[in-house]
Amino acid sequence: MKKGIKLNFSKFEPNFDGKLMYFINAPFFLRWYYPNVTWNKSRNDKKLYLTFDDGPIPTLTPWILDLLKEKGVVATFFCVGENIIKYPEIFQRIKAEGHQVGNHTFNHLKGWDYDDATYYENVMKCQALTQTKLFRPPYARATKSQLRLLKDNFDCIYWDVLSGDFDTTITPEKCLQNVLKYGRNGSIIVFHDNLKATARLQYALPAVIDHYKVKGYQFCTL
Repeated sequence: MKKGIKLNFSKFEPNFDGKLMYFINAPFFLRWYYPNVTWNKSRNDKKLYLTFDDGPIPTLTPWILDLLKEKGVVATFFCVGENIIKYPEIFQRIKAEGHQVGNHTFNHLKGWDYDDATYYENVMKCQALTQTKLFRPPYARATKSQLRLLKDNFDCIYWDVLSGDFDTTITPEKCLQNVLKYGRNGSIIVFHDNLKATARLQYALPAVIDHYKVKGYQFCTL
């Protein structure tokens, strides 16, 4: 690195939720390390892409679906296979109401903890249920070799804006601020339909939709 040039990592706002560090806005070095995944869509159009990870589950996923229907917007749900089997009626409702589904592995596996063959088998077990071209690795933790195995069958979707709704150490107001600060044309925004996200999700999601609709944004599926 040239003398006098310093990288200011603080601007990427790393957070620590007690278990792992995460970045609200995907920094350049992650984009460089994972060049063959989708971080965002076109910056030319006023379109946003709401995504929800980990469901479907009772109560919270139906609450999300009710809100999306009320607001007239669509989203993409990255579903865990074992939850699809437990709650097939909620999964069917997601599809019936015009939303898109993605593959989030069968057992919500963190790829770094598994060999490639085991991980691939788990993804394909979920794929038998989802029948989708979209895949998102849980925790965004997949090895480069695992992603290479999947690239011919899937568009691997990462994120542009991570709301942090899963982080029980932040306030609902902070969760909302995370999205409003970084959401822009083409942003892929990550929320979660899991129980620990409930308080932050139910506060931030309606406000996010209202904020961007007033600004003329369209919410689309991936």
